[in-house]
Amino acid sequence: MTDHTRRTFLRGAGAATAALAGVPLTVSAADGDSWTVAETPTGNTLYDVAYAADGAYAVGAGGVVLERTDRGWRKLLDGGPTGNGNSLHGLDVTDDGDRLWFAGSSGAIGEYDIPARTLYSHSAPMDITNNFNGVAVRGEAGSANVYVAGDSGKIYYSFENGATGTWDYVTPGSGSAVNAIDFHGPRSGHAVDGNKTVFVTDDGVTWEKLGIENANVNFYGVDSDGDGDVTVSAGGGVVHNWNGSSWTPEDTGDAGLRDVEADGVDALTVGGGGAVYRRDSAGWTREATPTGQNLTAVTPVDSSIELAVGAGGTILER
Repeated sequence: MTDHTRRTFLRGAGAATAALAGVPLTVSAADGDSWTVAETPTGNTLYDVAYAADGAYAVGAGGVVLERTDRGWRKLLDGGPTGNGNSLHGLDVTDDGDRLWFAGSSGAIGEYDIPARTLYSHSAPMDITNNFNGVAVRGEAGSANVYVAGDSGKIYYSFENGATGTWDYVTPGSGSAVNAIDFHGPRSGHAVDGNKTVFVTDDGVTWEKLGIENANVNFYGVDSDGDGDVTVSAGGGVVHNWNGSSWTPEDTGDAGLRDVEADGVDALTVGGGGAVYRRDSAGWTREATPTGQNLTAVTPVDSSIELAVGAGGTILER
């Protein structure tokens, strides 16, 4: 793994593949080591969550941006980067942890300077007002490479911090919606689309198909940790792992898995009906959660406070 990933800040804030397909899962709810529901100031669905240098943030429907403080969760922004209430579906953080980037409906793209408490809108790049499903950023605050996953099957990118006139786009596949995108280097990363396809790039511009043959399920989440270390969450409770030469499917159950975060053998994935699954050296385990709400995103596994978000403004903490 190279450069920064979101788990860099997760450690600061809190601080091979293992299972065979079809292995039965147990449910874990040890006292003092279980998921709890946090009080939140919104009933809107939350679509993504991430750690920055100063703590955790979440984004969701209606353009809401939440921050976790020492007094709990509070609204940082409402209405999105333009104030029009466009929902925010993706969230990422610059390598120094000082700026949030988020993207969502109707071409919404925002950049929030945390130390300066200042919001910048980069919405409707190239006059595009399609829906965006995810965002990945690499680089320092003010000079980041920005990549946005489009519902129209395009990936939009700027190598100059989203400045006007610096955007371009590429259609990596068939035109199916690009559901998720993640980068492990300045221009190296992976994306998944609604046509059961994983794409890889090493220049941020040219994308090639990486798989997955005969997957038979939709892909929703991707964790890109290296050229030979990719994890994809999918429908039907399946997680796919790429080791640089082949894909290995792992069966966790039936829930559609909307997001995944992996760090070697350790991993977390979340999905429908409040499902949370954890992987360690013994394989996948379903963990008990105090909600039946659909979960959409999760933070990495190596913090004292792990977070998962979803429908109804739900935030789980562990």
